[in-house]
Amino acid sequence: MVSQTSRTKAFKVNRVTQRGSLSVHVADQLETLITEGKVEVGERLPTENSLCDSFGVSRTVIREAITHLKSLGLVETRRGVGTSVLRAAKIEALPAKQINPTTVEDILHLLELRLAIEPAAAEHAALRYDSNDQARLEQQHHAFTSAYVARSQAREEDYLFHFAIAQASKNPFFQSFYEHWSQGVIPRAKLSNSEINPLSSQRYLEGVQGEHARILEAILKRDSKAAFKSMKQHLERARDTYAQYVTSTP
Repeated sequence: MVSQTSRTKAFKVNRVTQRGSLSVHVADQLETLITEGKVEVGERLPTENSLCDSFGVSRTVIREAITHLKSLGLVETRRGVGTSVLRAAKIEALPAKQINPTTVEDILHLLELRLAIEPAAAEHAALRYDSNDQARLEQQHHAFTSAYVARSQAREEDYLFHFAIAQASKNPFFQSFYEHWSQGVIPRAKLSNSEINPLSSQRYLEGVQGEHARILEAILKRDSKAAFKSMKQHLERARDTYAQYVTSTP
């Protein structure tokens, strides 16, 4: 029978020395091993101690990485058994460990409203923005990216990017919608820090950043149809992500 230590060595993991989040680097390597089939479905991962030795990190780092793998649906941990691989294909990273059912309902209702409004705001912004709007949009997108890279939840920066689009639409009623809700329009603003899974949330925000970039690109190209579609897809992904908590919350 292969020992836990020798099995870990067979994974050919690299000790973590990079700058940035150690748990992200550990999670990345383990995720790759699982999705590439080097750790098969049903197989147990090495013990925490073995993983600590192999990666050269603390137990806290390993536990954060395992939590992220759980959020992707790749592994499960059972007391007395350890952590086993559930599937080789990951699911969407979720921004929180769990969310209060009432909060989920509020988030989904607001996203339903935003889906009826914001694609049109982006469409009009693409047709009507001026040089001041362009500078504001680019500034707010850069601010969001910087906040995300700094491992912030980027709540204010997310809001200000969307508000800049409403301003560029030149329709005061789009603007008043954002002024009324302020940061509360952003789902993460409704989550407490204890609910948020920091590692998974960063992966979720990585997707948000890419979607913002596509929305911005479409607007600046004055491609109104692409701006409408990109914003719609952005909000639909948020809706589908938070809808998962409806069934996962007891």
